[in-house]
Amino acid sequence: MTDSPADNTWLTLPAPAKLNLFLHITRRRADGYHNLQTLFQFVDYGDELAFRVRTDNELSLTPEIEGVAAEDNLIIRAARLLQKTSDSPLGADIRLTKILPMGGGLGGGSSDAATTLLALNHLWKLGLSLDELAELGLSLGADVPVFVRGQAAFAEGVGEQLTPVPELDEPWYLIVCPQVHVNTGKIFQHEGLTRDTDPINIRTALRQGGRNDCQQVVTMLYPEVGNALNLLNKFSFAKMTGTGACIFSSFGSEKEALRVSDQLPAEYVAFVAKGSNLSMTHKVLFRPS
Repeated sequence: MTDSPADNTWLTLPAPAKLNLFLHITRRRADGYHNLQTLFQFVDYGDELAFRVRTDNELSLTPEIEGVAAEDNLIIRAARLLQKTSDSPLGADIRLTKILPMGGGLGGGSSDAATTLLALNHLWKLGLSLDELAELGLSLGADVPVFVRGQAAFAEGVGEQLTPVPELDEPWYLIVCPQVHVNTGKIFQHEGLTRDTDPINIRTALRQGGRNDCQQVVTMLYPEVGNALNLLNKFSFAKMTGTGACIFSSFGSEKEALRVSDQLPAEYVAFVAKGSNLSMTHKVLFRPS
């Protein structure tokens, strides 16, 4: 029987969280999706994935995520898609250390999928470009391409039209995760969602920022998110990322962010992380040898 190579070499990579510094919905499309504008930035905190090549075309993922069938997991779906596209005869053992909450708006599943595409393209020596990987990733989810490309970006369309924005400030963030799972589909289908925000350009976005058009509906449907926003707003202006549930505030130093974090009630799950205009995955995978 053939399985893993004899050297048992593992490639370990971070799969970082993202924040939507604002999220505008400009219109509902004929296909039911929404055109949006958003500004993505990464943080130096997230899941971790380890990969080892197999020679038998099999894929394994440990541990399993409760309530998610292996073949439905974005990690396995990404690996299968890459196998099918490249006709690779290879497989992989994959280990996941899950840190980011599901349904939190931090892009954990998309980040895991993108890290899988990047890692297996490297390990299987496929030679696909970032453009090709991003195109594959879009079929897995609208947020996957930004993680594949690994740069802070102004996004349009459904989130796949990306313009790098390397000049963003990289503050420290306090990110609070209310213990609730927000259903993204439910938010985008809600009749009260704002869908007519006027489009802006990158220059305007960088100068004046924006709001999260999903925030009002989310806080109405999930009071836990509104409660967390009200609490964090007492210390620093807080916003929601994505469709929630996680919220964040920015600070000039790690010490200041930690000071506020220490004042939050014990029932809140929170972490402090540094903003980054380059994904931690790219910093590890593409660092000079």
